[in-house]
Amino acid sequence: MSASPTARALKTLFLQAPSFDGFDGGAGSRYQAKREIKSFWYPTWLAQPAAMVPGSRVVDAPADELSVEQSLTIAEAYELVIIHTSTPSFPTDAKFAELLKARAPQIVIGMVGAKVAVDPGGSLKASEAIAFVAREEFDYTCAELAANDKPWDGITGISYRLADGTIKHNTPRATIEDMDALPFVAPIYQRDLTIRNYFIGYLQHPYVSLYTGRGCRSKCTFCLWPQTVGGHRYRVRSAANVIEEARWIQQHMPEVKELMFDDDTFTDSSNMERVHEIAIGLGKLGWTWSCNAKANVPYASLKLMKDNGLRLLLVGYESGDDQILHNIKKGLKTDIAERFTEDCRKLGIVIHGTFILGLPGETKATIEKTIEWAKAINPHTIQVSLAAPYPGTTLYKQAVDNGWLVENDAVNLVNEQGVQLAAISYPHLSKDEIFHSMEVFYRRFYFRPSKIWEIVREMLSDWQMLKRRLREGVEFFRFLRAREA
Repeated sequence: MSASPTARALKTLFLQAPSFDGFDGGAGSRYQAKREIKSFWYPTWLAQPAAMVPGSRVVDAPADELSVEQSLTIAEAYELVIIHTSTPSFPTDAKFAELLKARAPQIVIGMVGAKVAVDPGGSLKASEAIAFVAREEFDYTCAELAANDKPWDGITGISYRLADGTIKHNTPRATIEDMDALPFVAPIYQRDLTIRNYFIGYLQHPYVSLYTGRGCRSKCTFCLWPQTVGGHRYRVRSAANVIEEARWIQQHMPEVKELMFDDDTFTDSSNMERVHEIAIGLGKLGWTWSCNAKANVPYASLKLMKDNGLRLLLVGYESGDDQILHNIKKGLKTDIAERFTEDCRKLGIVIHGTFILGLPGETKATIEKTIEWAKAINPHTIQVSLAAPYPGTTLYKQAVDNGWLVENDAVNLVNEQGVQLAAISYPHLSKDEIFHSMEVFYRRFYFRPSKIWEIVREMLSDWQMLKRRLREGVEFFRFLRAREA
């Protein structure tokens, strides 16, 4: 597609399209499925390019509970619609694009996200309604497309359909190095999103999530974003830049109670001086904050962070079996994680621990081992997910090569209701056994007298927490029943 000499900027919509009820597949969500407790992460990867496109708008249909018809009515008023998609949501996202194109043929529709980044050709072939897909980091790509002042063959990082139906792949988009050059996303949150719709069970409400950098040096074989979009080099914003956005939120969004830094590993060991600087800056502002962390942060750093407002760490434990941790290239062992967890307990840092069932090397015995280990280290809350072989990850290739997964079958990561399915099956451990082990894990972890009393004490300490935990309990039991259906 070519821009005319008199071309003007396109009226642009960044859209998280309607999907399964309660489905959180937005960019920034690492667990693209309907959750145990209704939760939504901010669509940060859409808000970032929106901040670079004057007059644009972000619409998050799942979080706002917008129907297909309501979303179509909004979208048809735009000239360029950029939809974030994921492997589980792609079929419904493509259908939405087709409905929109039928209603307003003049609209240019494109897609972004890991799904189209790793399979641009297949994504375009899936629907003629999709005019282009943006690969790699797509912030500047979207800005150039919206500016409409250059032909598409001069825009790096896109694949698109030519007039004769053939597909052209432009050269890759260079990785963003100057992270401070990206505008703040918080003003876009405030302008376009309903802040109170974003709810995560273990974070104070309302919260705001931000990235202070992109990429992750860890090589975990299952992790989607570093292997598809962000890369394995951790590129960061300066501490001053992060603190300035925190100050902006404090001044313009006073209802926000907590900041969540959603970097893949905010506490990267090569980056701790910067973490300390950010923590001290947040402490001076009086912020309560949380972040993702690997289970190897030194005690001294944990104490400094705690002393400056850190409340909670989101920790990917994955498994209680050291061989499985080795198989997935986690980069640490259970003894290190145990020491870290005890350090957090001594300092009063809350932990939300995440675990994955069905990773390479999993057996009935290792599942039992992980459940018992989780009970022993006893993070305050947990999330249990099933190994998800997303296309583009080492886990996907490994699963296909070993016959654990039929190639291109990864679209079956969720069922018709958006509930996560077990996609990998081993000769000694079936999909059904892995799927049902999740419920066993949850019940044995939470339905212990000591854990029940821990949660009751928390509820009795705060009226708002009481109402919140009661609601979450109802949703949790509904989730368990849905999995049994």
